[in-house]
Amino acid sequence: MATGRTDPRRRERILAAALDLIAEEGVAGVSHRRIAARAGVPLGSMTYHFTGIDELLLEAFTGYADHVVTVFAHHLSGAGTPEEAREAVTDLIHTLSEGPRRDLILVQELYTLAARREPYRALCARWMRRSRALLELHFSPDTARRLDALIEGLTLHRALDDTPADRELTREAVRRITSAD
Repeated sequence: MATGRTDPRRRERILAAALDLIAEEGVAGVSHRRIAARAGVPLGSMTYHFTGIDELLLEAFTGYADHVVTVFAHHLSGAGTPEEAREAVTDLIHTLSEGPRRDLILVQELYTLAARREPYRALCARWMRRSRALLELHFSPDTARRLDALIEGLTLHRALDDTPADRELTREAVRRITSAD
């Protein structure tokens, strides 16, 4: 592993360590010291790369939102017909809800920050616009907005329910919301 300023991946390791700690301890459990230890970098690297914990957290969550948008794009890009787009949304919901518990926690931690602080609210608004733009490749803007909310809600419900709804219920929910298109 490279050390000092010649370590081109140091910043990325810090951001990844921040997300890992948030997933394990919540935002309240992160500190420069804990992130630096987790990333295997000197504590001074934190202030070299970031002006403060807020900048670090915002950048880490921005990277996470970019990742989720990539997942959206991956699922929706292959759809050529309305029916394929509906099935892609169904697959997306199941992929997100059956994914790592870490992702569910990160989303909820981000939403909690967004409820309290403007920079995170703005990040979530950009994320929603990007997600809806991908949905609008296949559906009207109004339907895309409804689908985006359905994706968030069903993902959360499926992830937290002891007996999550099956694929057919998800497919039917998507069909009902998209039936006007």
